[in-house]
Amino acid sequence: MSAGTDGVGVLLRALKLPGFLGHFQGAAEQAEREGWGFERYLHHLAEVELEERARRKIERLLRGSSLPLEKTLATLELDRLPAPVRRQVPRLCEGDFLDRAENLLAFGLPGRGKTHLVCALGHELVQRGYAVLFVPTFKLVQRLLVAKRNLELEPTLRRLDRYDAVILDDIGYVQQGRDEMEVLFTFLAERYERRSVLITSNLVFSQWDKIFHDPMTTACAIDRVVHHATILELTGESYRAEAARSQGAQRSPR
Repeated sequence: MSAGTDGVGVLLRALKLPGFLGHFQGAAEQAEREGWGFERYLHHLAEVELEERARRKIERLLRGSSLPLEKTLATLELDRLPAPVRRQVPRLCEGDFLDRAENLLAFGLPGRGKTHLVCALGHELVQRGYAVLFVPTFKLVQRLLVAKRNLELEPTLRRLDRYDAVILDDIGYVQQGRDEMEVLFTFLAERYERRSVLITSNLVFSQWDKIFHDPMTTACAIDRVVHHATILELTGESYRAEAARSQGAQRSPR
Protein backbone atom coordinates (compact mmCIF):
# COMPACT_ATOMS: atom_id res chain seq x y z
CA MET A 1 0.00 0.00 0.00
CA SER A 2 1.40 3.41 -0.90
CA ALA A 3 1.84 6.23 1.59
CA GLY A 4 -1.17 7.96 0.04
CA THR A 5 -3.53 5.02 0.30
CA ASP A 6 -2.15 4.23 3.76
CA GLY A 7 -3.07 7.76 4.84
CA VAL A 8 -6.56 7.38 3.36
CA GLY A 9 -6.96 4.11 5.27
CA VAL A 10 -6.07 5.82 8.56
CA LEU A 11 -8.66 8.53 7.89
CA LEU A 12 -11.37 6.02 6.96
CA ARG A 13 -10.72 4.05 10.16
CA ALA A 14 -10.98 7.26 12.16
CA LEU A 15 -14.27 8.06 10.43
CA LYS A 16 -15.48 4.49 11.07
CA LEU A 17 -16.17 3.75 7.40
CA PRO A 18 -15.17 0.09 7.04
CA GLY A 19 -17.06 -0.30 3.76
CA PHE A 20 -15.04 2.53 2.22
CA LEU A 21 -11.86 1.14 3.75
CA GLY A 22 -12.33 -2.33 2.31
CA HIS A 23 -13.29 -1.23 -1.19
CA PHE A 24 -11.85 2.18 -2.04
CA GLN A 25 -8.75 0.79 -3.73
CA GLY A 26 -10.59 -1.81 -5.81
CA ALA A 27 -13.26 0.75 -6.71
CA ALA A 28 -10.55 3.22 -7.77
CA GLU A 29 -9.05 0.63 -10.11
CA GLN A 30 -12.50 -0.11 -11.56
CA ALA A 31 -13.21 3.59 -11.91
CA GLU A 32 -9.97 4.09 -13.84
CA ARG A 33 -10.71 1.16 -16.16
CA GLU A 34 -14.28 2.21 -16.86
CA GLY A 35 -13.80 5.97 -16.88
CA TRP A 36 -15.92 6.82 -13.85
CA GLY A 37 -16.08 10.38 -12.67
CA PHE A 38 -15.51 11.36 -9.03
CA GLU A 39 -19.24 11.52 -8.32
CA ARG A 40 -19.87 7.97 -9.55
CA TYR A 41 -16.86 6.67 -7.63
CA LEU A 42 -18.09 8.28 -4.40
CA HIS A 43 -21.66 7.09 -5.01
CA HIS A 44 -20.42 3.52 -5.46
CA LEU A 45 -18.48 3.58 -2.19
CA ALA A 46 -21.44 5.12 -0.33
CA GLU A 47 -23.68 2.30 -1.59
CA VAL A 48 -21.14 -0.31 -0.46
CA GLU A 49 -20.91 1.32 2.97
CA LEU A 50 -24.69 1.31 3.41
CA GLU A 51 -25.00 -2.31 2.29
CA GLU A 52 -22.31 -3.45 4.70
CA ARG A 53 -23.83 -1.47 7.57
CA ALA A 54 -27.19 -3.13 6.90
CA ARG A 55 -25.54 -6.56 6.83
CA ARG A 56 -23.66 -5.93 10.08
CA LYS A 57 -26.83 -4.63 11.72
CA ILE A 58 -28.74 -7.79 10.79
CA GLU A 59 -25.89 -9.97 12.07
CA ARG A 60 -25.90 -8.01 15.34
CA LEU A 61 -29.69 -8.25 15.69
CA LEU A 62 -29.60 -11.99 15.01
CA ARG A 63 -26.90 -12.57 17.63
CA GLY A 64 -28.92 -10.63 20.18
CA SER A 65 -32.24 -12.29 19.36
CA SER A 66 -31.58 -15.75 20.88
CA LEU A 67 -33.71 -17.15 18.04
CA PRO A 68 -33.11 -20.86 17.32
CA LEU A 69 -31.09 -20.77 14.12
CA GLU A 70 -32.82 -23.81 12.63
CA LYS A 71 -36.40 -22.53 13.06
CA THR A 72 -36.67 -20.37 9.95
CA LEU A 73 -39.28 -19.84 7.27
CA ALA A 74 -37.27 -22.12 4.96
CA THR A 75 -37.60 -25.04 7.38
CA LEU A 76 -41.25 -24.35 8.28
CA GLU A 77 -43.70 -26.73 6.60
CA LEU A 78 -46.14 -24.08 5.49
CA ASP A 79 -48.47 -26.56 3.83
CA ARG A 80 -49.14 -28.11 7.24
CA LEU A 81 -50.43 -24.88 8.70
CA PRO A 82 -54.18 -24.24 8.70
CA ALA A 83 -55.16 -22.24 5.63
CA PRO A 84 -56.21 -19.10 7.59
CA VAL A 85 -52.81 -19.05 9.31
CA ARG A 86 -50.91 -19.72 6.10
CA ARG A 87 -52.60 -16.78 4.38
CA GLN A 88 -51.45 -14.38 7.09
CA VAL A 89 -47.78 -15.37 7.13
CA PRO A 90 -46.62 -13.10 4.23
CA ARG A 91 -48.28 -10.06 5.77
CA LEU A 92 -46.83 -10.75 9.21
CA CYS A 93 -43.34 -11.17 7.74
CA GLU A 94 -43.47 -7.57 6.52
CA GLY A 95 -43.46 -6.34 10.12
CA ASP A 96 -46.02 -3.54 9.81
CA PHE A 97 -47.79 -4.83 12.92
CA LEU A 98 -44.65 -4.05 14.94
CA ASP A 99 -44.74 -0.44 13.74
CA ARG A 100 -48.25 -0.27 15.18
CA ALA A 101 -47.19 -2.01 18.45
CA GLU A 102 -49.66 -4.83 17.78
CA ASN A 103 -49.34 -8.29 19.28
CA LEU A 104 -49.42 -11.81 17.87
CA LEU A 105 -50.88 -14.77 19.75
CA ALA A 106 -50.38 -18.35 18.55
CA PHE A 107 -52.60 -20.96 20.22
CA GLY A 108 -52.53 -24.71 19.84
CA LEU A 109 -51.94 -27.99 21.60
CA PRO A 110 -48.32 -29.15 22.05
CA GLY A 111 -46.56 -30.18 18.86
CA ARG A 112 -48.61 -28.06 16.44
CA GLY A 113 -45.71 -25.86 15.34
CA LYS A 114 -46.41 -22.71 17.36
CA THR A 115 -42.80 -22.11 18.38
CA HIS A 116 -41.43 -22.79 14.90
CA LEU A 117 -43.93 -20.41 13.36
CA VAL A 118 -43.19 -17.46 15.64
CA CYS A 119 -39.43 -18.09 15.39
CA ALA A 120 -39.67 -18.15 11.60
CA LEU A 121 -41.50 -14.83 11.74
CA GLY A 122 -38.83 -13.55 14.13
CA HIS A 123 -36.09 -14.39 11.64
CA GLU A 124 -37.94 -12.58 8.86
CA LEU A 125 -38.44 -9.53 11.07
CA VAL A 126 -34.74 -9.44 11.94
CA GLN A 127 -33.93 -9.47 8.21
CA ARG A 128 -36.06 -6.34 7.92
CA GLY A 129 -34.09 -4.59 10.65
CA TYR A 130 -36.38 -5.13 13.64
CA ALA A 131 -34.92 -5.95 17.06
CA VAL A 132 -36.41 -9.25 18.25
CA LEU A 133 -35.88 -11.29 21.43
CA PHE A 134 -36.93 -14.93 21.76
CA VAL A 135 -37.25 -16.19 25.32
CA PRO A 136 -39.15 -19.02 27.05
CA THR A 137 -41.64 -17.29 29.33
CA PHE A 138 -40.39 -18.99 32.48
CA LYS A 139 -36.86 -17.69 31.82
CA LEU A 140 -38.09 -14.13 31.35
CA VAL A 141 -40.12 -14.39 34.55
CA GLN A 142 -37.09 -15.63 36.48
CA ARG A 143 -35.02 -12.77 35.07
CA LEU A 144 -37.65 -10.25 36.15
CA LEU A 145 -37.92 -11.79 39.62
CA VAL A 146 -34.16 -11.48 40.15
CA ALA A 147 -34.30 -7.88 38.93
CA LYS A 148 -37.16 -7.10 41.32
CA ARG A 149 -35.30 -8.59 44.30
CA ASN A 150 -32.26 -6.49 43.37
CA LEU A 151 -34.38 -3.35 42.96
CA GLU A 152 -33.51 -3.29 39.25
CA LEU A 153 -36.88 -4.08 37.72
CA GLU A 154 -37.32 -0.71 36.01
CA PRO A 155 -33.86 -0.71 34.35
CA THR A 156 -34.46 -4.29 33.20
CA LEU A 157 -37.80 -3.36 31.67
CA ARG A 158 -36.14 -0.41 29.91
CA ARG A 159 -33.55 -2.73 28.39
CA LEU A 160 -36.31 -5.04 27.17
CA ASP A 161 -38.05 -2.01 25.74
CA ARG A 162 -35.27 -1.74 23.14
CA TYR A 163 -36.75 -4.76 21.38
CA ASP A 164 -39.46 -4.10 18.83
CA ALA A 165 -40.81 -7.59 19.54
CA VAL A 166 -40.37 -9.99 22.45
CA ILE A 167 -41.39 -13.58 21.71
CA LEU A 168 -42.75 -15.23 24.86
CA ASP A 169 -42.71 -18.95 24.24
CA ASP A 170 -45.03 -21.28 26.20
CA ILE A 171 -46.71 -18.74 28.45
CA GLY A 172 -48.75 -21.59 29.95
CA TYR A 173 -45.67 -23.13 31.58
CA VAL A 174 -44.94 -20.28 33.97
CA GLN A 175 -44.38 -21.47 37.53
CA GLN A 176 -47.57 -20.51 39.29
CA GLY A 177 -47.12 -18.07 42.13
CA ARG A 178 -48.08 -14.51 43.01
CA ASP A 179 -44.57 -13.13 42.49
CA GLU A 180 -44.32 -14.75 39.06
CA MET A 181 -47.77 -13.50 38.11
CA GLU A 182 -47.00 -9.95 39.19
CA VAL A 183 -43.76 -9.52 37.22
CA LEU A 184 -45.27 -11.12 34.11
CA PHE A 185 -48.28 -8.83 34.29
CA THR A 186 -46.00 -5.82 34.84
CA PHE A 187 -44.01 -6.72 31.73
CA LEU A 188 -47.16 -7.07 29.58
CA ALA A 189 -48.62 -3.84 30.96
CA GLU A 190 -45.39 -1.93 30.26
CA ARG A 191 -45.38 -2.95 26.60
CA TYR A 192 -49.10 -2.33 26.05
CA GLU A 193 -49.62 -0.09 22.99
CA ARG A 194 -45.88 0.71 22.91
CA ARG A 195 -44.06 -2.47 21.89
CA SER A 196 -45.18 -5.84 20.54
CA VAL A 197 -45.23 -9.26 22.14
CA LEU A 198 -45.55 -12.55 20.27
CA ILE A 199 -46.96 -15.22 22.55
CA THR A 200 -47.33 -18.98 22.14
CA SER A 201 -49.68 -20.85 24.43
CA ASN A 202 -51.33 -24.23 24.72
CA LEU A 203 -53.85 -22.66 27.10
CA VAL A 204 -56.86 -20.88 25.64
CA PHE A 205 -57.94 -17.63 27.29
CA SER A 206 -60.50 -19.36 29.48
CA GLN A 207 -57.59 -21.21 31.11
CA TRP A 208 -55.34 -18.21 31.71
CA ASP A 209 -56.53 -18.07 35.30
CA LYS A 210 -53.99 -20.87 35.79
CA ILE A 211 -51.30 -18.30 34.97
CA PHE A 212 -52.58 -15.18 36.72
CA HIS A 213 -54.82 -16.76 39.39
CA ASP A 214 -56.75 -13.62 40.30
CA PRO A 215 -59.79 -13.19 37.99
CA MET A 216 -59.35 -9.43 37.72
CA THR A 217 -55.63 -9.70 36.88
CA THR A 218 -56.40 -12.41 34.34
CA ALA A 219 -59.03 -10.25 32.66
CA CYS A 220 -56.67 -7.24 32.58
CA ALA A 221 -53.82 -9.30 31.12
CA ILE A 222 -56.03 -10.75 28.40
CA ASP A 223 -57.45 -7.32 27.61
CA ARG A 224 -53.97 -5.88 27.10
CA VAL A 225 -52.60 -8.62 24.88
CA VAL A 226 -55.75 -9.04 22.78
CA HIS A 227 -56.31 -5.34 22.11
CA HIS A 228 -54.59 -4.71 18.74
CA ALA A 229 -53.64 -8.36 18.22
CA THR A 230 -53.61 -11.03 15.54
CA ILE A 231 -54.68 -14.44 16.84
CA LEU A 232 -53.50 -17.61 15.10
CA GLU A 233 -55.01 -20.99 15.91
CA LEU A 234 -52.85 -23.97 15.02
CA THR A 235 -54.81 -27.16 14.76
CA GLY A 236 -54.18 -30.58 13.28
CA GLU A 237 -52.03 -33.47 14.39
CA SER A 238 -48.92 -33.11 16.50
CA TYR A 239 -45.74 -32.89 14.39
CA ARG A 240 -43.84 -34.89 17.00
CA ALA A 241 -46.45 -37.63 17.23
CA GLU A 242 -46.53 -37.99 13.46
CA ALA A 243 -42.72 -38.06 13.26
CA ALA A 244 -42.53 -40.71 15.98
CA ARG A 245 -45.12 -42.85 14.20
CA SER A 246 -43.24 -42.50 10.92
CA GLN A 247 -39.95 -43.52 12.52
CA GLY A 248 -41.64 -46.48 14.18
CA ALA A 249 -43.02 -47.62 10.84
CA GLN A 250 -39.56 -47.38 9.26
CA ARG A 251 -38.00 -49.49 12.01
CA SER A 252 -40.69 -52.17 12.00
CA PRO A 253 -39.77 -55.40 10.14
CA ARG A 254 -41.47 -56.02 6.81
